[in-house]
Amino acid sequence: MQVNAQSVNFNADRKLIDFLENRMDKLETFYDKIISSDVYLKVENTSSKENKIVEIKLYVPGDKFMVKKQCKSFEEAVDSACSSLERKLIKRKEKMRVQT
Repeated sequence: MQVNAQSVNFNADRKLIDFLENRMDKLETFYDKIISSDVYLKVENTSSKENKIVEIKLYVPGDKFMVKKQCKSFEEAVDSACSSLERKLIKRKEKMRVQT
């Protein structure tokens, strides 16, 4: 799967990008027809500690899933967003199985 990562208001280091790509690759175990994904890593200028935002757009044939999570660290936000996407992909796979 192709992962397009963009960081907004900061420069993402290689370790963060590698973590992101590894976590996104695990999504293919739940649904193997994923085309690509766009990931936006943002830092919000607020006084709260939870200022790291991760937006993931996942493209599958005939549909698009969007998840947005805000946490204290990017790793935590990516993990949370991927967990949500896993649930959505499993639901979609079940619907596909019922239709055929």
